[in-house]
Amino acid sequence: MRRISWYWSILTLLSVLGVADCRSRASAADHPNILVVLTDDQGWGDLSLNGNRNLHTPRIDSLARDGVQFDRFYVCPVCSPTRAEFLTGRYHQRGGVYSTSAGGERLDLDEITIAQTFRAAGYRTGAFGKWHNGMQYPYHPNGRGFDEFYGFCSGHWGNYFDPVLEHNGRLVRGTGYCVDDFTNHAIEFMQQCLADGQPFFTYLPLNIPHAPMQVPDEFWDRFKNKPLAMRHRDPEKENIDHTRAALAMCENIDWNVGRLLDKLDEWGVADDTIVVYFCDNGPNGFRWNGGMKGRKGSTDEGGVRSPLLVRWPAKIAGGRMVTQIAGAIDLLPTLAELADVPLLEGPRLDGTSVAPLLLDQAQDWPDRVLVSHWRGRYSVRNQRFRLDSSGALFELATDPGQHRDVAAQFPEVTRHLQRIQQEFARQFAGFDRDQRPFPVGHPEYPYTQLPARDAQATGDIQRSNRFPNCSYYTNWTSAGESVFWDAEVLAAGKFRVEVYYTCPEPDVGSLLELSFGPSKLRARITVGHDPPLRGMEHDRVPRTESYVKDFIPLDMGVIQLQPGRGPLTLRAVEVPGRTVMDFRLMMLTRVE
Repeated sequence: MRRISWYWSILTLLSVLGVADCRSRASAADHPNILVVLTDDQGWGDLSLNGNRNLHTPRIDSLARDGVQFDRFYVCPVCSPTRAEFLTGRYHQRGGVYSTSAGGERLDLDEITIAQTFRAAGYRTGAFGKWHNGMQYPYHPNGRGFDEFYGFCSGHWGNYFDPVLEHNGRLVRGTGYCVDDFTNHAIEFMQQCLADGQPFFTYLPLNIPHAPMQVPDEFWDRFKNKPLAMRHRDPEKENIDHTRAALAMCENIDWNVGRLLDKLDEWGVADDTIVVYFCDNGPNGFRWNGGMKGRKGSTDEGGVRSPLLVRWPAKIAGGRMVTQIAGAIDLLPTLAELADVPLLEGPRLDGTSVAPLLLDQAQDWPDRVLVSHWRGRYSVRNQRFRLDSSGALFELATDPGQHRDVAAQFPEVTRHLQRIQQEFARQFAGFDRDQRPFPVGHPEYPYTQLPARDAQATGDIQRSNRFPNCSYYTNWTSAGESVFWDAEVLAAGKFRVEVYYTCPEPDVGSLLELSFGPSKLRARITVGHDPPLRGMEHDRVPRTESYVKDFIPLDMGVIQLQPGRGPLTLRAVEVPGRTVMDFRLMMLTRVE
């Protein structure tokens, strides 16, 4: 299932079916535009729409007024699984997503994504923000159906102001607050699509209110001393300043959503654009969330319930509430049906189209079951009940906070949901035993980024933080110590190698060697660069993630690599000073 060679099979199949010809025949008149906004760590309760008086989100709320709101919509307990389920219409376990970092966030290459589906139908596709489903091509968004990508592929980022990002694989410097920047690029993309007469599929996976808790002064100043009228159900657990920062970030999201909606109006395409808004998991802190049990990381209701708002003025009557349960796995088939886009041949979907619910055309909608999972904990939800990971049953219409176990009152329901729970646990046992290498040198893509996040280290080398996503390696002091990746070179070629590092001036002079099989390349650090840590100057509350630095590239030269699998190793050969360097990432660029 996880072989990279599957990717070639899919490309060949699509070519045979004439997908490329289909793209050239589509036009903006054939299909509605699609704009999907996905936020990061924003809970169901982080909208004024849902009764939270601590903040105001009028532009997001307007999507419910002018479109359809889902009362019970479910995502995963954490980030990358939800993204995988949205992209594929399938449970995240089927796509090999079992973690949020160090390779476990990657979506298997035999999965067909929503971007591939819409691009095959003639849409131009773009993603702007936090990808979090694989970095090295073809796991990269450009390899999963997105024509355009601007953002970062990691699970979280260490600095939100003028950060280092990437644009279609090349490292670039962002401008200003990254969420505003992502929105700017999405607007530019959509405007260009309209100018070219091509419908757009725009995916805007924003990275807030995920930590670090950074937000522009304009929004923080509204909250820094604000009393909070509504609190978490266990108020002693709540960090008030963290809540204030999260709510300030949510108001920034609302401002950016307003900019998007205003542009659709300005361009005259609001009626012909489907706008979707949802979140990736429960809140990233103990704050008001409708009294539900659980937060991010939990399979209880509060950890997996998300708002879902869908607006399409041309076809969907506004102001309605859909009470039937639905989930992230439903969005691919739903949007495909609404846009009259055929699904591509591929693995069977777990999701179902809820287009009839959106269009108010559903007759006798059947009860269904949705399964939530994280780290061995399975929770099962039908329209009326939730069976939690410990086997307790809750009737959520009368007990939304999951206070009363009613398993004894409903033994048949309990047994039925337990059988589903047990079957999922059996079916996916061991799905997290990952043997996939990190691909290097794909012949169709010039760039391979290999961050410290995906590497392993020897000796006394340490990560800057226990969370790998935006970390770097430090305490590299001895000759013979190395960092290495379990790599697979996909095609022979010559590659320019750049190592992003810092090193104090007195320690300049270490000799580095990069090796893969018989190929070796050596270079010496000759330029000192020892900037201070960054990030804390923008943090509104103390963080748990790594701080960052401004790393600079060392051009090691060009290495010839042959196809095959093995360790790609960066080793210190000589260390004349106290330390080799702090290491952030390595970039390989195909030059031949």
